[in-house]
This record gives sequence, C-alpha cells and structure tokens, in this order.
Amino acid sequence: MTAERYLDGYAELLAEVSATGRRPTRDELGSRRALGERAADDGLSLRILVRHHLEATRSAWPGAPGAADSVLAAVTLAVDAFAEGYERAQRMAVRQEEAARREFIDDLLYGRSDLGRLAERAERFGLVLSRAHTVAVARGPEAYDDTAPVIGHVEAALNARFGDRHVLLATKNGLLVCVAPGDQEEVLTFFAQQAHAATDGSRVAVGRPQSGPGGVVQSYEEALSALDLADRLGLDDPVVRTADLLVYPVLTRDRQAMADLVLSALGPLRGARGGAEPLLRTLEVYFDSGCTAAEAARRLTLSVRALTYRLERIHRLTGADPADPTHRYTLQTAVIGARLLGWPAQEL
Repeated sequence: MTAERYLDGYAELLAEVSATGRRPTRDELGSRRALGERAADDGLSLRILVRHHLEATRSAWPGAPGAADSVLAAVTLAVDAFAEGYERAQRMAVRQEEAARREFIDDLLYGRSDLGRLAERAERFGLVLSRAHTVAVARGPEAYDDTAPVIGHVEAALNARFGDRHVLLATKNGLLVCVAPGDQEEVLTFFAQQAHAATDGSRVAVGRPQSGPGGVVQSYEEALSALDLADRLGLDDPVVRTADLLVYPVLTRDRQAMADLVLSALGPLRGARGGAEPLLRTLEVYFDSGCTAAEAARRLTLSVRALTYRLERIHRLTGADPADPTHRYTLQTAVIGARLLGWPAQEL
C-alpha cells in the first residue's frame, strides 16, 4: 500500500495557500487528521509518511511562487494535523489492546470463558495453553495495577534475561501475576527475585505446573492459597511453593477434628500467666529449630535455662513432653493446626 494515497489534496492545498497567503481551513485540517488516522489503522510508518509529505512539499514548491512563510506555515499545520490524527488512532488502538488484554487475563485467571475460545485468544498474547503452565503471584506493601512502575521494571528484567519465553506478566486484585511454561522453573525463580526486589520485599507464592487451558487458573488458585497459608502460618520465607505446603490443606480438611486436637492438646495453655500465645510461640520455634534448645533460645532471645523452664511449664500444663518423640508429633500437629485456625485469637 503506497503512501501517496494519504497525501490526497496536499499539493493542491499548498498551491492555494501559496497563491492567496491564507491559512488552511478547519475542514482541510480535519481531512488531514482523518488521513493520519487511516494511515495508522493501515499500519504505515509515521516517519515514512512525514518524509513523503516533505517530498511533496519540495515538488510543489516550484509551481507555488508565493511567500515562503505562508507555505511553510501551511506545511507545519498540515503535517501536524496529519500526525495528530495518526497518534490519536494509535492511542485508541493501544486502549483497545489494553482492554482486550485485561479481559483475557480476567477470563484466564477466573476460568470463566469457553476454554476453546480462550486458547485461541491466548496465542495473541504469547501463550500456548495446550502446554502446562505455572503461575506465581507476588504481594508487595501496596496494591498494584497495570500502570504501576514495578510492572515495567520486572517485565524489562524478564525480557532482558529470557527474551521471548511465552511469559505473561500482569496484575490481578493488587498482586503481580506471572504465567510461565511449566517446564521453565528458572523464569519463575527470576520473577520471584525481581518482584521481591522491585516491591521492597514482597512475598511470592508459586503454584504447581498444570496442563491444559484450565491449568492456568488451577495453578493461580494454588498460588493464592499458598500465599494465604504462609500468612496464617507466619512463615518467614519470601518465596513459598504449593508443592512444599501440601500437607497443610490435608491437616485442615476436617476442620472440626483439627479444632478438637488443638483444644485437647493445647487448650490447657490458656491457664498460663500471659495466656497461651507465648507458650504456643515457644513450641513453634522449638519445633522449627529441630527441637534444639540452644537454637530455639537464640531465636526467641531467651537463655537456654528460660527456654527449658517454658518447656517444663508446657509439660505440666498439657501433660505432653515436647522433648518426648511420642508426644512431639501430637504437639507439633496441634501447633500447626492452631496457626491455621487462628487459635487462640479465634475461639474454636
């Protein structure tokens, strides 16, 4: 498609301006804008189009002996109007693309669209949904949308490191979301590092690879659940993975049974001075430290003697000895259950 068709009426305009010294009319400038919009819609380069305008100006000038100022002023107005129309069409195309992308992401992560149609739309955004995909989500100190600078920083880092790896980066409900092929663990690891740095210490949760068009939403929901579990368990790790937390949903599948265990094993701690929380925290750190008293005391900023006293107090109140392997599993499971159920802050 030649560029000459977008210069329709331009030479005649210059000739008349040169002969009369008048300025281009509103209708004439409107016509130039319309041509600019059409050129943008047809995918032509603005740089090439401006060059053709200048070449047409040079060709028309010998036949237009009028004042140079009038002609140059007309050229400026005409080219400016043409470029304005071109840019307006581009902005509209960008907005339409952004709206289509947002609609696709919503459908993809909610799984509410026809899966066959979803797979077709996915190709436009670089995803092949017949493959397995893994989703990671990052939550920072503030909610993020698609205009947040952090999106550009993380996306630029991913592109610089991996190029075109069929990775989709987006935001959803204030979280950063990264969808990557399920066999490219290194992409998600790098995303986690970049998101953690760019958001001033975010927590990242990673789902498991899941296959098919519905696999993305499944992995996304796993990542969200892992994020919630990490909060309830008070985990310190900046990156948590669903595969490492599978035991916890199993433990809470029968909520009533877990509540009964928590109250039976740990309920007596509420009778301690200061309530159950300090002793519950002591058990949690003791188990996390591999039942090593010195390490647990260091983490709690206690002396080993003070820690030993607390463990003895727990033994007296509950009848279960944290140092006894027979009792340890019950107590540790009850501690995990307490964190998952929000006890003792929430009544069971």
